[in-house]
Amino acid sequence: MKNPVKSLREAFQNSLVSGTVASVASTISLSMLGKAELDRSAAPVNGPSQWIWGRHAPYQNRFSLRYTMVGYLIHHAASVFWALWYERLRQRLSVAENTAAVLAPAAVIAAAAYTVDFHLTPQRLTPGFEHRLSKRSLLIVYGTFALGLAATALLKRYPKSEGMPNRKKP
Repeated sequence: MKNPVKSLREAFQNSLVSGTVASVASTISLSMLGKAELDRSAAPVNGPSQWIWGRHAPYQNRFSLRYTMVGYLIHHAASVFWALWYERLRQRLSVAENTAAVLAPAAVIAAAAYTVDFHLTPQRLTPGFEHRLSKRSLLIVYGTFALGLAATALLKRYPKSEGMPNRKKP
């Protein structure tokens, strides 16, 4: 049996990477969807800053250190938090033998994050971007988050190669 302290330390270290990838990927998604739906890339990213600045924060449209950077930092911290759950779940499951087996735990954690964010959390502590984006866009954001969680595990499955596959050397 694995040492529980070592397992937790390993999961935490992995969560810093997978959480960062998930945070960046979902923030890009938030920005792109904000541009598409509102013509404002920063607006959805400003949402989480309502934790600090109050209910008006999600309605700020422009990039600013006050709203956008604080919103991103809160989103990033939450992403690492959920990534820790993802990494612990992956430790408990058998080694994933295919892509679907790597994606499934990420989808479970993203669904849990969605449920907690919108059904179990007080209004002031929701992500805030739900005030600005459509339900379809929220689904895309959480889907992107799941893909971001799984990305590092998926990349570890493929060994580094010296060249392009199926490419003949002269």
